Amino acid sequence: MQKNTLAKESELFIFSDHAKSEAPIEKLDQVRAVRDYIKTISGFKKVEIIERNENWGLAKSIMAGVTELTNKFGKVIVLEDDIVSSPYFLEYVNEALDLYENDLEVVSVSGYIFPVKETLPETFFMKCANCWGWATWKRGWAIFEPNGQKLLKELREKNLTREFSFDHSYHYVEMLERQIVGINNSWAIRWYASAFLANKLTLYPGTSLVNNIGQDGSGTHGNQTSAYSTKVSNRKINLKKLKVLENKVARQAMIEYFKSLKPKLWQKIIRKVVRILYNRPK
Repeated sequence: MQKNTLAKESELFIFSDHAKSEAPIEKLDQVRAVRDYIKTISGFKKVEIIERNENWGLAKSIMAGVTELTNKFGKVIVLEDDIVSSPYFLEYVNEALDLYENDLEVVSVSGYIFPVKETLPETFFMKCANCWGWATWKRGWAIFEPNGQKLLKELREKNLTREFSFDHSYHYVEMLERQIVGINNSWAIRWYASAFLANKLTLYPGTSLVNNIGQDGSGTHGNQTSAYSTKVSNRKINLKKLKVLENKVARQAMIEYFKSLKPKLWQKIIRKVVRILYNRPK
Protein backbone atom coordinates (compact mmCIF):
# COMPACT_ATOMS: atom_id res chain seq x y z
CA MET A 1 0.00 0.00 0.00
CA GLN A 2 2.87 2.36 0.74
CA LYS A 3 4.01 1.97 -2.88
CA ASN A 4 0.66 3.12 -4.26
CA THR A 5 0.69 6.31 -6.30
CA LEU A 6 -1.92 7.89 -4.01
CA ALA A 7 -0.61 6.59 -0.68
CA LYS A 8 0.61 10.00 0.51
CA GLU A 9 -2.83 11.49 -0.21
CA SER A 10 -4.74 8.71 1.56
CA GLU A 11 -5.98 8.40 5.12
CA LEU A 12 -5.31 4.90 6.46
CA PHE A 13 -7.51 3.39 9.17
CA ILE A 14 -6.20 0.20 10.77
CA PHE A 15 -8.58 -1.98 12.78
CA SER A 16 -6.60 -4.21 15.14
CA ASP A 17 -8.50 -7.12 16.68
CA HIS A 18 -7.58 -8.62 20.05
CA ALA A 19 -6.73 -12.25 20.65
CA LYS A 20 -9.49 -14.62 21.75
CA SER A 21 -10.00 -14.79 25.51
CA GLU A 22 -8.80 -18.38 25.67
CA ALA A 23 -5.77 -17.74 23.45
CA PRO A 24 -2.38 -18.97 24.71
CA ILE A 25 0.27 -16.47 25.79
CA GLU A 26 2.09 -16.68 22.45
CA LYS A 27 -1.02 -15.40 20.67
CA LEU A 28 -1.17 -12.42 23.01
CA ASP A 29 2.48 -11.76 22.23
CA GLN A 30 1.70 -11.87 18.51
CA VAL A 31 -1.09 -9.31 18.92
CA ARG A 32 1.26 -7.04 20.84
CA ALA A 33 3.92 -7.46 18.14
CA VAL A 34 1.44 -6.51 15.42
CA ARG A 35 0.30 -3.47 17.38
CA ASP A 36 3.87 -2.37 17.95
CA TYR A 37 4.49 -2.66 14.22
CA ILE A 38 1.42 -0.79 12.98
CA LYS A 39 2.38 2.19 15.16
CA THR A 40 5.50 2.57 12.98
CA ILE A 41 3.61 2.73 9.65
CA SER A 42 4.20 5.90 7.65
CA GLY A 43 3.88 7.04 4.04
CA PHE A 44 0.22 8.06 4.25
CA LYS A 45 -1.52 11.40 4.76
CA LYS A 46 -2.80 10.13 8.09
CA VAL A 47 -2.73 6.84 10.00
CA GLU A 48 -5.42 6.12 12.60
CA ILE A 49 -5.35 2.92 14.62
CA ILE A 50 -8.47 1.43 16.21
CA GLU A 51 -7.51 -1.22 18.77
CA ARG A 52 -10.24 -3.60 19.91
CA ASN A 53 -10.17 -4.61 23.59
CA GLU A 54 -11.63 -8.01 22.79
CA ASN A 55 -11.74 -10.43 19.88
CA TRP A 56 -14.44 -9.29 17.47
CA GLY A 57 -13.64 -11.83 14.77
CA LEU A 58 -13.41 -11.19 11.04
CA ALA A 59 -17.07 -10.66 10.18
CA LYS A 60 -17.99 -8.32 13.03
CA SER A 61 -14.80 -6.31 12.62
CA ILE A 62 -15.27 -5.83 8.87
CA MET A 63 -18.97 -5.01 9.13
CA ALA A 64 -18.45 -2.52 11.95
CA GLY A 65 -15.44 -0.89 10.28
CA VAL A 66 -17.14 -0.47 6.91
CA THR A 67 -20.26 0.91 8.57
CA GLU A 68 -18.26 3.38 10.66
CA LEU A 69 -16.20 4.71 7.77
CA THR A 70 -19.01 4.92 5.21
CA ASN A 71 -21.09 6.84 7.75
CA LYS A 72 -18.20 9.23 8.29
CA PHE A 73 -16.88 9.66 4.74
CA GLY A 74 -19.65 8.41 2.45
CA LYS A 75 -17.33 5.83 0.88
CA VAL A 76 -14.60 3.40 1.86
CA ILE A 77 -11.79 1.30 0.37
CA VAL A 78 -11.30 -2.03 2.14
CA LEU A 79 -8.32 -4.36 2.30
CA GLU A 80 -7.72 -7.17 4.75
CA ASP A 81 -4.19 -7.77 5.96
CA ASP A 82 -3.46 -10.59 3.50
CA ILE A 83 -4.13 -8.53 0.37
CA VAL A 84 -1.17 -7.39 -1.74
CA SER A 85 -1.93 -4.48 -4.04
CA SER A 86 -0.65 -3.01 -7.27
CA PRO A 87 0.87 0.51 -7.10
CA TYR A 88 -2.17 1.61 -9.13
CA PHE A 89 -4.85 0.03 -6.94
CA LEU A 90 -5.74 3.19 -5.02
CA GLU A 91 -5.76 5.26 -8.20
CA TYR A 92 -8.16 2.83 -9.87
CA VAL A 93 -10.65 2.52 -7.01
CA ASN A 94 -10.67 6.26 -6.25
CA GLU A 95 -11.33 7.12 -9.90
CA ALA A 96 -14.05 4.46 -10.11
CA LEU A 97 -15.71 5.69 -6.92
CA ASP A 98 -15.92 9.17 -8.43
CA LEU A 99 -16.94 7.97 -11.90
CA TYR A 100 -19.88 5.81 -10.75
CA GLU A 101 -20.86 7.62 -7.56
CA ASN A 102 -24.27 8.59 -8.94
CA ASP A 103 -24.97 5.30 -10.75
CA LEU A 104 -27.26 3.62 -8.26
CA GLU A 105 -27.07 0.28 -10.11
CA VAL A 106 -23.36 0.08 -9.22
CA VAL A 107 -22.85 -1.21 -5.69
CA SER A 108 -19.07 -1.59 -5.46
CA VAL A 109 -15.67 -1.62 -7.13
CA SER A 110 -13.47 -4.74 -7.10
CA GLY A 111 -9.70 -4.70 -7.44
CA TYR A 112 -9.55 -8.47 -7.87
CA ILE A 113 -10.52 -10.64 -10.79
CA PHE A 114 -10.23 -14.44 -10.81
CA PRO A 115 -7.44 -15.82 -13.04
CA VAL A 116 -9.64 -16.74 -15.99
CA LYS A 117 -8.08 -17.87 -19.26
CA GLU A 118 -9.88 -15.38 -21.47
CA THR A 119 -8.68 -11.85 -22.15
CA LEU A 120 -11.17 -9.52 -20.53
CA PRO A 121 -12.02 -5.86 -21.23
CA GLU A 122 -10.13 -3.08 -19.42
CA THR A 123 -13.08 -2.78 -17.03
CA PHE A 124 -16.51 -4.42 -16.99
CA PHE A 125 -19.50 -5.09 -14.77
CA MET A 126 -20.61 -8.33 -13.15
CA LYS A 127 -23.41 -9.16 -10.77
CA CYS A 128 -21.02 -10.41 -8.12
CA ALA A 129 -19.79 -8.21 -5.26
CA ASN A 130 -16.24 -9.18 -4.30
CA CYS A 131 -14.31 -8.90 -1.04
CA TRP A 132 -10.60 -8.91 -1.90
CA GLY A 133 -9.51 -5.30 -2.27
CA TRP A 134 -12.77 -3.49 -2.89
CA ALA A 135 -14.62 -0.24 -2.35
CA THR A 136 -18.18 0.97 -1.92
CA TRP A 137 -20.31 3.96 -1.05
CA LYS A 138 -22.57 4.48 1.95
CA ARG A 139 -25.58 3.95 -0.35
CA GLY A 140 -24.07 0.63 -1.49
CA TRP A 141 -23.29 -0.68 1.98
CA ALA A 142 -26.79 0.31 3.11
CA ILE A 143 -28.22 -2.73 1.29
CA PHE A 144 -26.10 -5.18 3.30
CA GLU A 145 -28.28 -7.81 5.00
CA PRO A 146 -26.49 -9.65 7.84
CA ASN A 147 -29.17 -12.36 8.17
CA GLY A 148 -27.94 -15.25 6.04
CA GLN A 149 -31.12 -17.27 6.60
CA LYS A 150 -33.22 -14.44 5.20
CA LEU A 151 -30.95 -14.13 2.17
CA LEU A 152 -31.02 -17.85 1.38
CA LYS A 153 -34.80 -17.99 1.74
CA GLU A 154 -35.21 -15.16 -0.77
CA LEU A 155 -32.77 -16.76 -3.22
CA ARG A 156 -34.78 -19.99 -3.12
CA GLU A 157 -38.20 -18.38 -3.24
CA LYS A 158 -37.19 -16.39 -6.34
CA ASN A 159 -35.48 -19.44 -7.93
CA LEU A 160 -32.18 -17.56 -8.16
CA THR A 161 -29.79 -20.13 -6.69
CA ARG A 162 -28.58 -21.23 -10.13
CA GLU A 163 -27.70 -17.73 -11.24
CA PHE A 164 -26.26 -16.89 -7.81
CA SER A 165 -23.88 -19.86 -8.04
CA PHE A 166 -22.85 -19.10 -11.64
CA ASP A 167 -24.90 -21.94 -13.13
CA HIS A 168 -23.97 -24.15 -10.17
CA SER A 169 -20.30 -23.96 -11.14
CA TYR A 170 -19.27 -22.56 -7.75
CA HIS A 171 -20.46 -23.38 -4.23
CA TYR A 172 -21.78 -19.95 -3.25
CA VAL A 173 -25.07 -21.43 -2.02
CA GLU A 174 -23.19 -23.93 0.15
CA MET A 175 -21.05 -21.09 1.53
CA LEU A 176 -24.20 -19.30 2.63
CA GLU A 177 -25.56 -22.51 4.15
CA ARG A 178 -22.31 -22.99 6.07
CA GLN A 179 -22.53 -19.44 7.39
CA ILE A 180 -26.08 -20.06 8.59
CA VAL A 181 -25.16 -23.23 10.55
CA GLY A 182 -22.02 -21.61 11.98
CA ILE A 183 -19.37 -23.55 10.07
CA ASN A 184 -17.98 -20.27 8.74
CA ASN A 185 -18.44 -16.65 9.80
CA SER A 186 -18.29 -15.11 6.34
CA TRP A 187 -19.52 -11.56 5.95
CA ALA A 188 -18.48 -11.70 2.28
CA ILE A 189 -21.04 -14.30 1.18
CA ARG A 190 -23.75 -12.18 2.79
CA TRP A 191 -22.42 -9.07 1.05
CA TYR A 192 -22.51 -10.85 -2.32
CA ALA A 193 -26.02 -12.21 -1.68
CA SER A 194 -27.28 -8.79 -0.54
CA ALA A 195 -25.97 -7.07 -3.67
CA PHE A 196 -27.17 -9.90 -5.92
CA LEU A 197 -30.72 -9.83 -4.59
CA ALA A 198 -30.79 -6.04 -4.99
CA ASN A 199 -29.77 -6.59 -8.64
CA LYS A 200 -26.65 -4.44 -8.24
CA LEU A 201 -23.46 -4.62 -10.30
CA THR A 202 -19.77 -4.44 -9.38
CA LEU A 203 -17.05 -2.90 -11.53
CA TYR A 204 -14.11 -5.23 -12.20
CA PRO A 205 -10.70 -4.68 -13.81
CA GLY A 206 -9.68 -6.92 -16.70
CA THR A 207 -6.37 -7.60 -14.94
CA SER A 208 -6.18 -8.03 -11.18
CA LEU A 209 -4.80 -5.20 -9.06
CA VAL A 210 -4.67 -7.29 -5.90
CA ASN A 211 -3.76 -10.80 -4.81
CA ASN A 212 -4.85 -12.67 -1.69
CA ILE A 213 -1.84 -14.37 -0.09
CA GLY A 214 -3.93 -15.80 2.77
CA GLN A 215 -5.27 -18.69 0.71
CA ASP A 216 -2.37 -20.86 1.87
CA GLY A 217 -4.34 -21.59 5.03
CA SER A 218 -3.01 -18.66 7.06
CA GLY A 219 -6.13 -16.57 6.47
CA THR A 220 -9.32 -17.02 8.52
CA HIS A 221 -11.08 -18.72 5.61
CA GLY A 222 -7.95 -19.82 3.76
CA ASN A 223 -8.33 -23.09 1.85
CA GLN A 224 -4.69 -24.08 1.36
CA THR A 225 -5.00 -23.61 -2.37
CA SER A 226 -3.31 -21.56 -5.05
CA ALA A 227 -6.31 -21.76 -7.39
CA TYR A 228 -7.28 -18.14 -6.76
CA SER A 229 -3.77 -16.74 -6.81
CA THR A 230 -3.17 -14.23 -9.57
CA LYS A 231 -0.43 -11.94 -10.82
CA VAL A 232 -0.81 -8.36 -9.67
CA SER A 233 -0.86 -5.98 -12.62
CA ASN A 234 1.66 -3.14 -12.52
CA ARG A 235 -0.13 -1.31 -15.29
CA LYS A 236 -2.50 1.60 -14.71
CA ILE A 237 -6.15 0.88 -15.52
CA ASN A 238 -7.62 3.31 -18.04
CA LEU A 239 -11.11 4.00 -16.81
CA LYS A 240 -13.89 5.00 -19.19
CA LYS A 241 -17.55 5.38 -18.32
CA LEU A 242 -19.38 2.21 -19.32
CA LYS A 243 -23.04 1.44 -19.78
CA VAL A 244 -24.09 -0.22 -16.54
CA LEU A 245 -24.83 -3.73 -17.81
CA GLU A 246 -23.41 -7.11 -16.86
CA ASN A 247 -20.74 -8.34 -19.26
CA LYS A 248 -22.00 -11.76 -20.40
CA VAL A 249 -18.63 -12.77 -21.87
CA ALA A 250 -16.89 -12.13 -18.56
CA ARG A 251 -19.60 -14.01 -16.70
CA GLN A 252 -19.20 -17.04 -18.98
CA ALA A 253 -15.42 -16.87 -18.50
CA MET A 254 -16.03 -17.04 -14.76
CA ILE A 255 -18.29 -20.05 -15.16
CA GLU A 256 -15.67 -21.89 -17.19
CA TYR A 257 -13.00 -20.99 -14.63
CA PHE A 258 -15.12 -22.24 -11.74
CA LYS A 259 -15.81 -25.48 -13.61
CA SER A 260 -12.07 -26.02 -13.90
CA LEU A 261 -11.80 -26.08 -10.10
CA LYS A 262 -12.96 -29.65 -9.70
CA PRO A 263 -13.61 -30.39 -6.01
CA LYS A 264 -11.70 -33.20 -4.35
CA LEU A 265 -13.52 -36.13 -2.76
CA TRP A 266 -13.11 -34.77 0.79
CA GLN A 267 -14.61 -31.45 -0.30
CA LYS A 268 -17.63 -33.25 -1.76
CA ILE A 269 -18.06 -35.15 1.51
CA ILE A 270 -17.94 -31.94 3.56
CA ARG A 271 -20.54 -30.32 1.32
CA LYS A 272 -22.77 -33.38 1.73
CA VAL A 273 -22.45 -33.20 5.53
CA VAL A 274 -23.23 -29.47 5.52
CA ARG A 275 -26.39 -30.06 3.48
CA ILE A 276 -27.49 -32.80 5.91
CA LEU A 277 -26.86 -30.53 8.92
CA TYR A 278 -28.66 -27.63 7.29
CA ASN A 279 -31.72 -29.61 6.22
CA ARG A 280 -32.19 -31.69 9.39
CA PRO A 281 -35.29 -30.92 11.52
CA LYS A 282 -34.67 -28.07 13.97
